[in-house]
Amino acid sequence: MRSSDSANKRTIWKDRKVVLSTLWVFLVLNFLYADIFTLFFDPAAQTQTSDLSSGAVFFFAVVMETAMLMVLLSRVLPQAWNRWSNIGAAILHTAVLVWSVTGSEVTSFYAFFVTVEIAILLFVIGYAWSWRAQRATQP
Repeated sequence: MRSSDSANKRTIWKDRKVVLSTLWVFLVLNFLYADIFTLFFDPAAQTQTSDLSSGAVFFFAVVMETAMLMVLLSRVLPQAWNRWSNIGAAILHTAVLVWSVTGSEVTSFYAFFVTVEIAILLFVIGYAWSWRAQRATQP
């Protein structure tokens, strides 16, 4: 009984598509909670966002959409495309997060969320980077 449980755990971690998709869901949920906390507990952020141009708002909408799109793409893309799209999207999001905390005063809860989000993204990069194509085994 115990050996089948550990075999199931190994199988789950070997299905990289599922793990990567789940990590993107986890990331998007962190984005949502960080934004909600910011709206409720950081009045300075409300005035900063009103100064954004429509182009900047569109850019951030596209960036957010890429994270949500990665939930789906991580499940359906073939291995090579999946690997590189996860790495590319994670690098993009990491750069945007680092940019978001530079040059401005950051609340402690936002710093916490950004730290968690960057940790998730670094894990995505490492996990996707180590994903090699399976060679067909001959019977």
